[in-house]
Amino acid sequence: MFESHEDQFTEPDSPPNAGPANLKGNEFSQLDFELQFFDRILAQNPDYVDVLRVHADNLTSKGQYASGLAADRHLARLRPKDPAIHYNLACSYSLLHMNDAAIGALDSALRLGYRNVEHLLKDSDLDHVRKDARFVGLLGRYLLKSKASK
Repeated sequence: MFESHEDQFTEPDSPPNAGPANLKGNEFSQLDFELQFFDRILAQNPDYVDVLRVHADNLTSKGQYASGLAADRHLARLRPKDPAIHYNLACSYSLLHMNDAAIGALDSALRLGYRNVEHLLKDSDLDHVRKDARFVGLLGRYLLKSKASK
């Protein structure tokens, strides 16, 4: 994950309320700045994978889960064999309580080579889906398959 910045950014010599909608005055966080900045880049090049990855993470960090999911789904279409993208997609689905889709994306991530089981067990984005009995079954099958292949 990317480090979030709590510092405030103030544009010099900006008139009050010149900032983006729903922000107080002309002060906004680094995260708000990045969201706007990456929106502009993606408007010109919607398939820019590196920017889209960061933007999806930022949207989720901001609590814009549906928009983060849309970005993660787009990434999965662009990079269908990337296990980290499928893992992040599972996280987005879980945050939106879409367990069927989260389990499917998590299965894809594991099948494609996602191996950070320790992180998977602690990641708060997956809190909701971890309560689903299918999560335990999926993880058990993966661990058995992993042990058998050694």
